Amino acid sequence: MSQFTVNAARVDPYKNFKFRLKWDGRYVAGVSLVGPLRRTTEVIEYREGGSPSLGRKLPGATTFAPIVIERGVSHDLEFERWVNKVWSLDGVAGVESSLKDFRKDVVLELLNEAGQVAMAYVIRRCWPSCFEALPTLDANGSAVAIQRLVLENEGWQRDLSVTEPAEPSYD
Repeated sequence: MSQFTVNAARVDPYKNFKFRLKWDGRYVAGVSLVGPLRRTTEVIEYREGGSPSLGRKLPGATTFAPIVIERGVSHDLEFERWVNKVWSLDGVAGVESSLKDFRKDVVLELLNEAGQVAMAYVIRRCWPSCFEALPTLDANGSAVAIQRLVLENEGWQRDLSVTEPAEPSYD
């Protein structure tokens, strides 16, 4: 018996290679990897003085891990424009950062095999903390040159307005 609400015949989970990333209302070109959305809640151990050797565990502060984004090197300046809002070499002393708009909400969409949006997450108040414009270059290699952007964030949540799509039938 399927647990999927819309597609009762679906038994397979979604694949991890069909996704899109969007910020400023536009999809970001060429993204080939998005690191995991991870949140961790600190554990506070507590024990009353008169209690037996058994302690209690309480939730503490929650943190959201940075998210790594990778894409092939191209002439698209989207990563660099954002990084330069955080700190620009061309900035005047004391005004190297664009405090007004260096944070962005980012939307991560997971697609099904038919290319329909199956679920989406909104990642809040992101800003780039690390940018790798070019990887190690190797004349003896045959790999694609990859850019890497690390996004700090203040939390993410699933966009519940995105529901499981009715998948097309090709009968």
